[in-house]
Amino acid sequence: MQVKVGIPVSPGIAIERAFVLEAEEPYIAERFVPPEAVAAEQQRLERALEQARAEIRELQERYREVLGGETIQIFRFHEMLLRDADMVQELHRLIGAEQLSAEYAISRVFRRKIQAIRALRDEYLRQRDADFQDVERRLLRALAGTTQREHKGGEEEVVLIAHDLTPSQTATLDTSRIVGFATDVGGRTSHTAIVARALGIPAVVGLGTASAEIASGDLVIIDGTRGRVIVNPDEETLKEYRARRRQFIEFTRDLAELRDLPAETRDGHRVTILANVEFPEEIGPALEAGAEGIGLYRTEFLYAEGQEPDEEAHFRAYLRAVEECDNRPLVVRTLDLGADKVGAGMAAPREANPFLGCRSIRYCFQRPELFKTQLRAILRASAYGPIKLMLPMIASLEEVRKAKVIISDVMDELEQSHVPFDDRIPIGIMIEVPAAALIAEFLAREVAFFSIGTNDLVQYTLAVDRVNERVAELYQPAHPAILRLLLTVIEAGWRHGIEVSMCGEMSGEAIYTIPLIGLGLRTFSISPGTIPEVKKVTRSITLREAEEVVDRIFTFSDARQTDNYLREKARRIIPELF
Repeated sequence: MQVKVGIPVSPGIAIERAFVLEAEEPYIAERFVPPEAVAAEQQRLERALEQARAEIRELQERYREVLGGETIQIFRFHEMLLRDADMVQELHRLIGAEQLSAEYAISRVFRRKIQAIRALRDEYLRQRDADFQDVERRLLRALAGTTQREHKGGEEEVVLIAHDLTPSQTATLDTSRIVGFATDVGGRTSHTAIVARALGIPAVVGLGTASAEIASGDLVIIDGTRGRVIVNPDEETLKEYRARRRQFIEFTRDLAELRDLPAETRDGHRVTILANVEFPEEIGPALEAGAEGIGLYRTEFLYAEGQEPDEEAHFRAYLRAVEECDNRPLVVRTLDLGADKVGAGMAAPREANPFLGCRSIRYCFQRPELFKTQLRAILRASAYGPIKLMLPMIASLEEVRKAKVIISDVMDELEQSHVPFDDRIPIGIMIEVPAAALIAEFLAREVAFFSIGTNDLVQYTLAVDRVNERVAELYQPAHPAILRLLLTVIEAGWRHGIEVSMCGEMSGEAIYTIPLIGLGLRTFSISPGTIPEVKKVTRSITLREAEEVVDRIFTFSDARQTDNYLREKARRIIPELF
Protein backbone atom coordinates (compact mmCIF):
# COMPACT_ATOMS: atom_id res chain seq x y z
CA MET A 1 0.00 0.00 0.00
CA GLN A 2 1.26 3.45 -0.94
CA VAL A 3 -0.17 6.73 0.35
CA LYS A 4 0.36 9.97 -1.55
CA VAL A 5 -0.62 13.37 -0.18
CA GLY A 6 -1.63 16.21 -2.47
CA ILE A 7 -4.01 19.14 -2.55
CA PRO A 8 -7.73 18.38 -2.11
CA VAL A 9 -9.72 20.36 -4.68
CA SER A 10 -13.05 18.54 -4.97
CA PRO A 11 -14.56 16.59 -2.02
CA GLY A 12 -15.74 13.00 -2.02
CA ILE A 13 -14.24 9.53 -2.25
CA ALA A 14 -13.67 7.39 -5.35
CA ILE A 15 -12.45 3.78 -5.26
CA GLU A 16 -11.71 2.19 -8.63
CA ARG A 17 -8.99 0.80 -10.86
CA ALA A 18 -6.64 3.40 -12.32
CA PHE A 19 -6.54 4.50 -15.92
CA VAL A 20 -3.27 6.37 -16.50
CA LEU A 21 -3.47 8.98 -19.21
CA GLU A 22 -0.33 9.44 -21.27
CA ALA A 23 0.94 13.00 -21.44
CA GLU A 24 -0.27 14.86 -24.52
CA GLU A 25 2.76 17.08 -25.09
CA PRO A 26 2.86 18.12 -28.74
CA TYR A 27 6.22 18.19 -30.50
CA ILE A 28 6.25 20.42 -33.55
CA ALA A 29 9.25 20.12 -35.83
CA GLU A 30 10.71 23.27 -37.34
CA ARG A 31 9.25 23.62 -40.84
CA PHE A 32 9.25 26.40 -43.40
CA VAL A 33 7.00 27.13 -46.38
CA PRO A 34 8.05 28.50 -49.77
CA PRO A 35 7.23 32.17 -50.52
CA GLU A 36 4.42 31.24 -52.89
CA ALA A 37 2.71 29.22 -50.13
CA VAL A 38 2.74 31.96 -47.47
CA ALA A 39 -0.71 33.35 -48.29
CA ALA A 40 -2.25 29.89 -48.23
CA GLU A 41 -0.54 29.14 -44.90
CA GLN A 42 -1.94 32.32 -43.39
CA GLN A 43 -5.39 31.29 -44.60
CA ARG A 44 -4.90 27.91 -42.89
CA LEU A 45 -4.10 29.79 -39.70
CA GLU A 46 -7.23 31.94 -39.95
CA ARG A 47 -9.41 28.88 -40.54
CA ALA A 48 -7.85 27.16 -37.53
CA LEU A 49 -8.41 30.22 -35.35
CA GLU A 50 -12.06 30.42 -36.35
CA GLN A 51 -12.58 26.68 -35.85
CA ALA A 52 -10.98 26.84 -32.39
CA ARG A 53 -13.18 29.80 -31.41
CA ALA A 54 -16.27 27.96 -32.65
CA GLU A 55 -15.30 24.85 -30.65
CA ILE A 56 -14.94 26.91 -27.48
CA ARG A 57 -18.31 28.59 -28.05
CA GLU A 58 -19.87 25.16 -28.54
CA LEU A 59 -18.16 23.94 -25.36
CA GLN A 60 -19.65 26.85 -23.41
CA GLU A 61 -23.16 26.16 -24.66
CA ARG A 62 -22.88 22.40 -24.20
CA TYR A 63 -21.68 22.52 -20.61
CA ARG A 64 -23.18 25.83 -19.38
CA GLU A 65 -25.82 24.29 -17.11
CA VAL A 66 -23.53 21.51 -15.88
CA LEU A 67 -20.50 23.64 -15.08
CA GLY A 68 -21.94 27.00 -14.02
CA GLY A 69 -20.75 30.55 -14.50
CA GLU A 70 -17.28 30.48 -12.92
CA THR A 71 -16.24 27.60 -15.16
CA ILE A 72 -17.81 29.02 -18.30
CA GLN A 73 -15.80 32.19 -17.66
CA ILE A 74 -12.65 30.05 -18.05
CA PHE A 75 -13.65 29.19 -21.59
CA ARG A 76 -14.54 32.79 -22.30
CA PHE A 77 -10.93 33.54 -21.34
CA HIS A 78 -9.77 30.90 -23.84
CA GLU A 79 -11.84 32.56 -26.55
CA MET A 80 -10.34 35.94 -25.63
CA LEU A 81 -6.85 34.48 -26.06
CA LEU A 82 -7.78 33.39 -29.57
CA ARG A 83 -8.99 36.91 -30.33
CA ASP A 84 -5.89 38.63 -28.94
CA ALA A 85 -4.89 40.98 -31.75
CA ASP A 86 -1.21 41.09 -30.78
CA MET A 87 -0.94 37.31 -30.73
CA VAL A 88 -2.72 36.85 -34.06
CA GLN A 89 -0.54 39.58 -35.61
CA GLU A 90 2.62 37.87 -34.35
CA LEU A 91 1.51 34.52 -35.81
CA HIS A 92 0.90 36.13 -39.19
CA ARG A 93 4.28 37.89 -38.98
CA LEU A 94 6.12 34.62 -38.31
CA ILE A 95 4.42 32.99 -41.27
CA GLY A 96 4.84 35.99 -43.57
CA ALA A 97 8.27 37.35 -42.64
CA GLU A 98 10.03 34.17 -41.49
CA GLN A 99 8.05 31.73 -43.66
CA LEU A 100 7.31 29.39 -40.75
CA SER A 101 4.58 26.81 -41.03
CA ALA A 102 1.40 27.66 -39.12
CA GLU A 103 2.07 24.79 -36.71
CA TYR A 104 5.61 25.91 -35.94
CA ALA A 105 4.54 29.56 -35.58
CA ILE A 106 1.89 28.53 -33.04
CA SER A 107 4.36 26.33 -31.18
CA ARG A 108 6.96 29.11 -31.00
CA VAL A 109 4.50 31.77 -29.78
CA PHE A 110 2.83 29.55 -27.17
CA ARG A 111 6.09 28.01 -25.91
CA ARG A 112 7.37 31.52 -25.27
CA LYS A 113 4.15 32.52 -23.46
CA ILE A 114 4.09 29.36 -21.35
CA GLN A 115 7.75 29.70 -20.36
CA ALA A 116 7.16 33.31 -19.34
CA ILE A 117 4.15 32.31 -17.20
CA ARG A 118 6.06 29.49 -15.51
CA ALA A 119 8.82 31.94 -14.60
CA LEU A 120 6.43 34.18 -12.65
CA ARG A 121 6.62 34.27 -8.87
CA ASP A 122 2.84 34.42 -8.46
CA GLU A 123 1.49 30.86 -8.04
CA TYR A 124 -1.98 31.81 -9.23
CA LEU A 125 -0.62 33.22 -12.50
CA ARG A 126 1.73 30.26 -12.97
CA GLN A 127 -1.26 27.95 -12.89
CA ARG A 128 -2.65 29.73 -15.95
CA ASP A 129 -0.08 27.89 -18.10
CA ALA A 130 -2.64 25.07 -18.45
CA ASP A 131 -4.99 27.48 -20.18
CA PHE A 132 -2.35 28.43 -22.75
CA GLN A 133 -1.51 24.75 -23.30
CA ASP A 134 -5.21 24.07 -23.80
CA VAL A 135 -5.56 26.78 -26.45
CA GLU A 136 -2.33 25.75 -28.20
CA ARG A 137 -3.42 22.12 -28.49
CA ARG A 138 -6.83 23.17 -29.76
CA LEU A 139 -5.24 25.27 -32.51
CA LEU A 140 -2.87 22.45 -33.51
CA ARG A 141 -5.78 19.99 -33.68
CA ALA A 142 -7.71 22.44 -35.85
CA LEU A 143 -4.76 22.65 -38.26
CA ALA A 144 -4.51 18.86 -38.34
CA GLY A 145 -8.25 18.45 -38.88
CA THR A 146 -8.74 16.42 -35.68
CA THR A 147 -10.91 16.96 -32.59
CA GLN A 148 -10.23 16.65 -28.89
CA ARG A 149 -10.51 13.19 -27.41
CA GLU A 150 -13.06 12.76 -24.66
CA HIS A 151 -11.34 10.63 -22.04
CA LYS A 152 -13.68 7.82 -21.19
CA GLY A 153 -11.20 5.35 -19.75
CA GLY A 154 -12.88 2.27 -21.24
CA GLU A 155 -16.24 0.72 -20.46
CA GLU A 156 -15.74 0.24 -16.71
CA GLU A 157 -15.69 2.90 -14.03
CA VAL A 158 -12.16 4.12 -13.39
CA VAL A 159 -10.20 6.87 -11.67
CA LEU A 160 -8.11 8.93 -14.06
CA ILE A 161 -4.44 9.52 -13.25
CA ALA A 162 -2.57 12.12 -15.32
CA HIS A 163 0.39 14.41 -15.18
CA ASP A 164 -2.01 17.26 -15.83
CA LEU A 165 -5.44 17.89 -17.32
CA THR A 166 -6.34 21.03 -19.17
CA PRO A 167 -9.65 22.73 -18.27
CA SER A 168 -11.35 21.54 -21.45
CA GLN A 169 -10.09 17.97 -20.95
CA THR A 170 -11.61 18.03 -17.46
CA ALA A 171 -14.90 19.52 -18.68
CA THR A 172 -15.34 16.76 -21.26
CA LEU A 173 -14.62 13.84 -18.93
CA ASP A 174 -17.27 11.13 -19.16
CA THR A 175 -18.41 11.29 -15.52
CA SER A 176 -20.53 8.16 -15.94
CA ARG A 177 -17.25 6.22 -16.16
CA ILE A 178 -14.56 8.49 -14.71
CA VAL A 179 -15.50 8.82 -11.05
CA GLY A 180 -12.46 10.75 -9.84
CA PHE A 181 -9.05 11.97 -10.90
CA ALA A 182 -5.60 12.83 -9.60
CA THR A 183 -2.82 14.83 -11.23
CA ASP A 184 0.86 15.48 -10.63
CA VAL A 185 0.53 19.25 -10.90
CA GLY A 186 -2.06 21.93 -10.17
CA GLY A 187 -3.31 23.89 -7.19
CA ARG A 188 -6.48 24.97 -5.41
CA THR A 189 -6.94 27.95 -7.69
CA SER A 190 -6.18 26.20 -10.99
CA HIS A 191 -8.91 26.24 -13.58
CA THR A 192 -8.83 22.43 -13.69
CA ALA A 193 -9.67 22.37 -9.96
CA ILE A 194 -12.58 24.75 -10.51
CA VAL A 195 -13.98 22.50 -13.26
CA ALA A 196 -13.63 19.41 -11.03
CA ARG A 197 -15.69 21.05 -8.29
CA ALA A 198 -18.32 22.07 -10.82
CA LEU A 199 -18.57 18.47 -12.06
CA GLY A 200 -18.78 17.18 -8.50
CA ILE A 201 -16.16 14.45 -8.87
CA PRO A 202 -13.48 13.77 -6.20
CA ALA A 203 -10.10 15.18 -7.22
CA VAL A 204 -6.62 15.60 -5.79
CA VAL A 205 -3.89 17.61 -7.52
CA GLY A 206 -0.25 18.50 -6.85
CA LEU A 207 0.86 14.89 -6.24
CA GLY A 208 4.27 15.26 -7.90
CA THR A 209 5.03 11.95 -9.65
CA ALA A 210 1.80 9.97 -9.28
CA SER A 211 1.32 9.43 -13.03
CA ALA A 212 4.75 7.79 -13.26
CA GLU A 213 4.35 5.63 -10.14
CA ILE A 214 0.76 4.43 -10.59
CA ALA A 215 0.03 1.85 -13.29
CA SER A 216 -3.21 1.34 -15.16
CA GLY A 217 -5.12 -1.39 -13.34
CA ASP A 218 -3.88 -0.49 -9.85
CA LEU A 219 -6.66 -0.18 -7.30
CA VAL A 220 -6.72 3.46 -6.20
CA ILE A 221 -8.60 5.43 -3.54
CA ILE A 222 -8.98 9.15 -4.21
CA ASP A 223 -9.93 11.08 -1.09
CA GLY A 224 -10.85 14.50 -2.46
CA THR A 225 -11.86 15.72 1.00
CA ARG A 226 -8.52 15.17 2.73
CA GLY A 227 -6.17 15.21 -0.27
CA ARG A 228 -4.99 11.61 -0.15
CA VAL A 229 -4.43 9.06 -2.91
CA ILE A 230 -3.95 5.49 -1.71
CA VAL A 231 -2.55 2.95 -4.18
CA ASN A 232 -3.37 -0.76 -3.77
CA PRO A 233 -4.81 -0.36 -0.24
CA ASP A 234 -4.82 -3.21 2.24
CA GLU A 235 -8.13 -4.79 3.23
CA GLU A 236 -8.56 -2.79 6.41
CA THR A 237 -8.01 0.55 4.61
CA LEU A 238 -10.27 -0.50 1.76
CA LYS A 239 -13.05 -1.43 4.18
CA GLU A 240 -12.66 1.91 6.01
CA TYR A 241 -12.86 3.98 2.81
CA ARG A 242 -15.80 2.03 1.41
CA ALA A 243 -17.66 2.93 4.60
CA ARG A 244 -16.60 6.58 4.23
CA ARG A 245 -17.79 6.60 0.63
CA ARG A 246 -21.22 5.29 1.66
CA GLN A 247 -21.41 7.95 4.38
CA PHE A 248 -20.51 10.71 1.91
CA ILE A 249 -23.14 9.55 -0.60
CA GLU A 250 -25.77 9.44 2.15
CA PHE A 251 -24.63 12.86 3.32
CA THR A 252 -25.05 14.44 -0.12
CA ARG A 253 -28.48 12.78 -0.45
CA ASP A 254 -29.53 14.17 2.95
CA LEU A 255 -28.33 17.64 1.97
CA ALA A 256 -30.42 17.56 -1.20
CA GLU A 257 -33.53 16.95 0.90
CA LEU A 258 -32.97 20.29 2.66
CA ARG A 259 -33.57 22.24 -0.55
CA ASP A 260 -37.17 23.24 0.17
CA LEU A 261 -36.78 23.62 3.93
CA PRO A 262 -36.20 27.06 5.47
CA ALA A 263 -32.79 28.12 6.74
CA GLU A 264 -33.88 28.44 10.34
CA THR A 265 -32.13 27.79 13.63
CA ARG A 266 -33.60 25.21 16.01
CA ASP A 267 -35.07 28.00 18.12
CA GLY A 268 -36.83 29.66 15.17
CA HIS A 269 -34.47 32.44 14.03
CA ARG A 270 -34.69 32.77 10.25
CA VAL A 271 -31.69 33.23 7.97
CA THR A 272 -32.06 34.31 4.33
CA ILE A 273 -29.89 32.47 1.82
CA LEU A 274 -29.29 34.15 -1.53
CA ALA A 275 -26.98 33.13 -4.36
CA ASN A 276 -24.00 34.69 -6.14
CA VAL A 277 -24.21 34.36 -9.92
CA GLU A 278 -22.22 35.54 -12.91
CA PHE A 279 -24.59 34.89 -15.83
CA PRO A 280 -28.37 35.09 -16.24
CA GLU A 281 -28.39 31.37 -17.07
CA GLU A 282 -27.24 30.56 -13.55
CA ILE A 283 -30.25 32.12 -11.82
CA GLY A 284 -32.70 29.29 -12.51
CA PRO A 285 -30.36 26.53 -11.23
CA ALA A 286 -29.51 28.68 -8.18
CA LEU A 287 -33.18 28.98 -7.26
CA GLU A 288 -33.60 25.24 -7.85
CA ALA A 289 -30.73 24.64 -5.41
CA GLY A 290 -32.66 26.47 -2.68
CA ALA A 291 -31.64 30.12 -3.04
CA GLU A 292 -34.32 32.63 -2.10
CA GLY A 293 -33.04 35.20 -4.56
CA ILE A 294 -29.81 36.64 -5.97
CA GLY A 295 -27.62 38.57 -3.56
CA LEU A 296 -24.79 39.26 -6.02
CA TYR A 297 -25.31 39.50 -9.76
CA ARG A 298 -21.90 40.17 -11.30
CA THR A 299 -21.99 42.17 -14.53
CA GLU A 300 -18.41 41.90 -15.81
CA PHE A 301 -19.35 39.08 -18.21
CA LEU A 302 -20.84 41.72 -20.49
CA TYR A 303 -17.33 43.00 -21.17
CA ALA A 304 -15.77 39.67 -22.12
CA GLU A 305 -16.84 39.68 -25.77
CA GLY A 306 -14.16 42.00 -27.11
CA GLN A 307 -15.97 45.33 -26.97
CA GLU A 308 -17.89 47.52 -24.57
CA PRO A 309 -21.60 46.59 -24.50
CA ASP A 310 -24.16 49.23 -25.37
CA GLU A 311 -27.12 50.14 -23.19
CA GLU A 312 -29.41 47.62 -24.90
CA ALA A 313 -27.01 44.74 -24.22
CA HIS A 314 -26.93 45.74 -20.56
CA PHE A 315 -30.71 46.11 -20.42
CA ARG A 316 -31.39 42.69 -21.99
CA ALA A 317 -29.11 41.00 -19.43
CA TYR A 318 -30.75 42.74 -16.46
CA LEU A 319 -34.27 42.25 -17.75
CA ARG A 320 -33.64 38.54 -18.19
CA ALA A 321 -32.31 38.38 -14.63
CA VAL A 322 -35.42 40.13 -13.31
CA GLU A 323 -37.65 37.71 -15.20
CA GLU A 324 -35.68 34.68 -13.96
CA CYS A 325 -35.95 35.89 -10.36
CA ASP A 326 -39.75 36.15 -10.68
CA ASN A 327 -40.24 38.84 -8.02
CA ARG A 328 -37.48 37.47 -5.76
CA PRO A 329 -34.64 39.71 -4.56
CA LEU A 330 -32.04 40.70 -7.17
CA VAL A 331 -28.92 42.68 -6.21
CA VAL A 332 -27.00 43.99 -9.23
CA ARG A 333 -23.41 45.01 -8.61
CA THR A 334 -22.10 47.79 -10.81
CA LEU A 335 -18.91 47.25 -12.73
CA ASP A 336 -16.04 45.71 -10.82
CA LEU A 337 -13.53 46.34 -13.59
CA GLY A 338 -10.13 47.96 -13.47
CA ALA A 339 -6.49 47.80 -14.39
CA ASP A 340 -6.15 44.26 -13.03
CA LYS A 341 -9.18 42.91 -14.87
CA VAL A 342 -10.53 44.63 -17.92
CA GLY A 343 -12.65 43.28 -20.71
CA ALA A 344 -11.12 42.29 -24.00
CA GLY A 345 -10.55 45.29 -26.20
CA MET A 346 -10.80 47.76 -23.29
CA ALA A 347 -7.81 50.01 -22.88
CA ALA A 348 -6.39 50.46 -19.40
CA PRO A 349 -3.13 52.03 -18.26
CA ARG A 350 -0.56 49.68 -16.76
CA GLU A 351 -0.27 50.09 -13.01
CA ALA A 352 2.49 48.95 -10.68
CA ASN A 353 -0.09 47.72 -8.17
CA PRO A 354 -3.51 47.45 -9.83
CA PHE A 355 -5.20 46.04 -6.71
CA LEU A 356 -4.54 49.40 -5.06
CA GLY A 357 -5.20 51.37 -8.22
CA CYS A 358 -7.98 52.45 -10.54
CA ARG A 359 -10.60 49.73 -10.26
CA SER A 360 -14.29 49.21 -9.48
CA ILE A 361 -16.03 52.45 -8.45
CA ARG A 362 -12.84 54.44 -9.10
CA TYR A 363 -12.76 53.17 -12.67
CA CYS A 364 -16.42 54.12 -13.09
CA PHE A 365 -15.76 57.65 -11.87
CA GLN A 366 -12.99 57.99 -14.47
CA ARG A 367 -15.27 56.57 -17.16
CA PRO A 368 -18.60 58.31 -16.37
CA GLU A 369 -20.10 57.58 -19.80
CA LEU A 370 -19.49 53.84 -19.26
CA PHE A 371 -20.95 54.06 -15.73
CA LYS A 372 -24.05 55.96 -16.87
CA THR A 373 -24.71 53.46 -19.64
CA GLN A 374 -24.89 50.68 -17.08
CA LEU A 375 -26.95 52.72 -14.63
CA ARG A 376 -29.52 53.61 -17.29
CA ALA A 377 -29.97 49.94 -18.13
CA ILE A 378 -30.27 48.86 -14.47
CA LEU A 379 -32.84 51.57 -13.78
CA ARG A 380 -34.85 50.68 -16.89
CA ALA A 381 -34.92 47.03 -15.81
CA SER A 382 -36.09 48.07 -12.32
CA ALA A 383 -39.48 48.95 -13.84
CA TYR A 384 -40.09 45.22 -14.43
CA GLY A 385 -39.29 43.82 -10.98
CA PRO A 386 -37.47 44.46 -7.70
CA ILE A 387 -33.80 45.36 -8.15
CA LYS A 388 -31.24 46.62 -5.67
CA LEU A 389 -28.22 48.52 -6.95
CA MET A 390 -24.87 47.82 -5.27
CA LEU A 391 -21.64 49.86 -5.56
CA PRO A 392 -18.32 47.99 -5.15
CA MET A 393 -15.09 48.98 -3.40
CA ILE A 394 -16.41 52.00 -1.54
CA ALA A 395 -13.79 53.49 0.79
CA SER A 396 -15.27 56.85 1.77
CA LEU A 397 -18.47 58.80 2.32
CA GLU A 398 -17.49 61.10 -0.55
CA GLU A 399 -17.54 58.18 -3.01
CA VAL A 400 -21.05 57.20 -1.95
CA ARG A 401 -22.31 60.74 -2.38
CA LYS A 402 -20.58 61.18 -5.72
CA ALA A 403 -22.13 57.94 -7.02
CA LYS A 404 -25.57 58.98 -5.78
CA VAL A 405 -25.27 62.29 -7.64
CA ILE A 406 -24.50 60.41 -10.88
CA ILE A 407 -27.42 58.03 -10.26
CA SER A 408 -29.70 61.02 -9.64
CA ASP A 409 -28.54 62.62 -12.91
CA VAL A 410 -29.36 59.42 -14.80
CA MET A 411 -32.80 59.29 -13.16
CA ASP A 412 -33.45 62.88 -14.28
CA GLU A 413 -32.51 61.95 -17.85
CA LEU A 414 -34.86 58.98 -17.82
CA GLU A 415 -37.69 61.07 -16.42
CA GLN A 416 -37.21 63.70 -19.12
CA SER A 417 -37.35 60.92 -21.73
CA HIS A 418 -40.48 59.45 -20.08
CA VAL A 419 -38.71 56.12 -19.51
CA PRO A 420 -40.21 54.19 -16.56
CA PHE A 421 -38.00 53.07 -13.67
CA ASP A 422 -38.17 52.51 -9.91
CA ASP A 423 -37.35 55.94 -8.48
CA ARG A 424 -37.00 54.39 -5.01
CA ILE A 425 -34.54 51.68 -6.03
CA PRO A 426 -32.48 50.70 -2.96
CA ILE A 427 -28.83 51.73 -3.28
CA GLY A 428 -26.29 49.82 -1.22
CA ILE A 429 -22.55 49.29 -1.06
CA MET A 430 -20.05 46.48 -0.72
CA ILE A 431 -17.93 46.64 2.40
CA GLU A 432 -14.65 45.21 1.15
CA VAL A 433 -12.12 47.87 2.14
CA PRO A 434 -11.06 48.17 5.80
CA ALA A 435 -11.71 51.93 5.69
CA ALA A 436 -15.36 51.28 4.84
CA ALA A 437 -15.73 48.79 7.69
CA LEU A 438 -14.27 51.28 10.15
CA ILE A 439 -16.65 54.08 9.08
CA ALA A 440 -19.67 51.78 8.70
CA GLU A 441 -21.53 53.92 11.25
CA PHE A 442 -21.39 56.92 8.87
CA LEU A 443 -21.98 54.93 5.69
CA ALA A 444 -25.10 53.30 7.16
CA ARG A 445 -26.80 56.70 7.22
CA GLU A 446 -26.31 57.11 3.46
CA VAL A 447 -27.28 53.74 1.98
CA ALA A 448 -30.08 51.19 2.09
CA PHE A 449 -27.96 48.08 2.69
CA PHE A 450 -24.46 46.65 3.17
CA SER A 451 -23.00 43.55 1.55
CA ILE A 452 -19.71 42.42 3.03
CA GLY A 453 -17.22 41.23 0.42
CA THR A 454 -14.87 39.19 2.56
CA ASN A 455 -12.57 38.12 -0.30
CA ASP A 456 -11.10 41.61 -0.64
CA LEU A 457 -11.76 42.65 2.97
CA VAL A 458 -9.54 39.85 4.25
CA GLN A 459 -6.76 40.35 1.74
CA TYR A 460 -6.70 44.14 2.14
CA THR A 461 -6.78 43.92 5.94
CA LEU A 462 -4.09 41.24 6.20
CA ALA A 463 -2.03 42.38 3.17
CA VAL A 464 -2.28 38.88 1.68
CA ASP A 465 -3.03 37.98 -1.93
CA ARG A 466 -5.65 35.27 -1.50
CA VAL A 467 -4.66 33.38 -4.68
CA ASN A 468 -0.92 33.37 -4.02
CA GLU A 469 -0.02 29.85 -2.86
CA ARG A 470 3.22 31.12 -1.28
CA VAL A 471 1.29 33.06 1.37
CA ALA A 472 -1.97 31.09 1.32
CA GLU A 473 -1.70 30.13 4.98
CA LEU A 474 -1.75 33.83 5.91
CA TYR A 475 -5.17 34.37 4.31
CA GLN A 476 -7.21 33.86 7.48
CA PRO A 477 -10.90 34.82 7.58
CA ALA A 478 -10.91 33.87 11.28
CA HIS A 479 -8.16 36.38 12.11
CA PRO A 480 -9.18 38.39 15.20
CA ALA A 481 -8.96 41.64 13.20
CA ILE A 482 -11.40 40.32 10.57
CA LEU A 483 -13.92 39.12 13.14
CA ARG A 484 -13.88 42.50 14.86
CA LEU A 485 -14.35 44.35 11.57
CA LEU A 486 -17.32 42.11 10.75
CA LEU A 487 -18.90 42.85 14.12
CA THR A 488 -18.41 46.58 13.56
CA VAL A 489 -20.21 46.45 10.22
CA ILE A 490 -23.06 44.20 11.36
CA GLU A 491 -23.72 46.24 14.49
CA ALA A 492 -23.75 49.49 12.47
CA GLY A 493 -26.34 47.96 10.17
CA TRP A 494 -28.50 46.84 13.08
CA ARG A 495 -28.35 50.26 14.74
CA HIS A 496 -29.48 52.05 11.59
CA GLY A 497 -32.04 49.49 10.51
CA ILE A 498 -30.40 48.48 7.24
CA GLU A 499 -29.89 44.95 5.97
CA VAL A 500 -26.39 43.51 6.18
CA SER A 501 -25.52 40.54 3.99
CA MET A 502 -22.26 38.81 3.15
CA CYS A 503 -21.38 37.80 -0.41
CA GLY A 504 -17.75 36.77 0.03
CA GLU A 505 -16.52 33.18 0.05
CA MET A 506 -16.42 33.17 3.85
CA SER A 507 -20.22 33.14 3.98
CA GLY A 508 -20.34 29.92 1.94
CA GLU A 509 -17.86 27.99 4.08
CA ALA A 510 -19.73 25.83 6.57
CA ILE A 511 -17.00 26.26 9.18
CA TYR A 512 -17.96 29.93 9.54
CA THR A 513 -21.76 29.62 9.52
CA ILE A 514 -22.10 29.36 13.31
CA PRO A 515 -19.96 32.40 14.20
CA LEU A 516 -21.50 34.53 11.46
CA ILE A 517 -24.98 33.86 12.82
CA GLY A 518 -23.67 34.54 16.30
CA LEU A 519 -22.24 37.87 15.10
CA GLY A 520 -25.73 38.87 13.93
CA LEU A 521 -25.56 38.12 10.20
CA ARG A 522 -28.98 37.11 8.88
CA THR A 523 -28.48 37.22 5.10
CA PHE A 524 -25.96 35.01 3.32
CA SER A 525 -25.23 35.31 -0.41
CA ILE A 526 -23.22 32.30 -1.49
CA SER A 527 -22.29 29.97 -4.32
CA PRO A 528 -25.31 27.75 -5.14
CA GLY A 529 -23.25 24.62 -4.53
CA THR A 530 -22.68 25.52 -0.87
CA ILE A 531 -26.32 26.27 -0.02
CA PRO A 532 -27.12 22.79 1.38
CA GLU A 533 -24.11 22.80 3.72
CA VAL A 534 -24.86 26.26 5.13
CA LYS A 535 -28.51 25.34 5.53
CA LYS A 536 -27.57 22.10 7.31
CA VAL A 537 -25.44 23.94 9.87
CA THR A 538 -28.05 26.67 10.36
CA ARG A 539 -30.81 24.13 11.08
CA SER A 540 -28.59 22.25 13.55
CA ILE A 541 -27.92 25.06 16.04
CA THR A 542 -29.70 27.57 18.25
CA LEU A 543 -29.00 31.28 18.24
CA ARG A 544 -27.80 31.07 21.82
CA GLU A 545 -25.27 28.39 20.88
CA ALA A 546 -24.00 30.57 18.03
CA GLU A 547 -23.62 33.56 20.34
CA GLU A 548 -21.73 31.43 22.86
CA VAL A 549 -19.34 30.39 20.08
CA VAL A 550 -18.69 34.06 19.28
CA ASP A 551 -18.10 34.85 22.94
CA ARG A 552 -15.52 32.06 23.04
CA ILE A 553 -13.63 32.93 19.84
CA PHE A 554 -13.39 36.56 20.89
CA THR A 555 -11.16 35.37 23.74
CA PHE A 556 -8.73 33.85 21.23
CA SER A 557 -5.79 35.90 19.96
CA ASP A 558 -4.73 33.50 17.20
CA ALA A 559 -6.52 32.61 13.94
CA ARG A 560 -5.34 29.00 14.03
CA GLN A 561 -6.82 28.51 17.47
CA THR A 562 -10.10 29.98 16.22
CA ASP A 563 -10.12 27.80 13.10
CA ASN A 564 -9.40 24.62 15.07
CA TYR A 565 -12.21 25.42 17.49
CA LEU A 566 -14.68 26.21 14.68
CA ARG A 567 -13.64 23.13 12.70
CA GLU A 568 -14.41 20.92 15.69
CA LYS A 569 -17.84 22.57 16.07
CA ALA A 570 -18.60 22.03 12.36
CA ARG A 571 -17.27 18.45 12.43
CA ARG A 572 -19.92 17.49 14.98
CA ILE A 573 -22.63 18.61 12.55
CA ILE A 574 -21.16 17.54 9.20
CA PRO A 575 -18.27 15.12 9.86
CA GLU A 576 -18.28 14.09 6.19
CA LEU A 577 -16.70 17.44 5.21
CA PHE A 578 -14.24 17.74 8.06
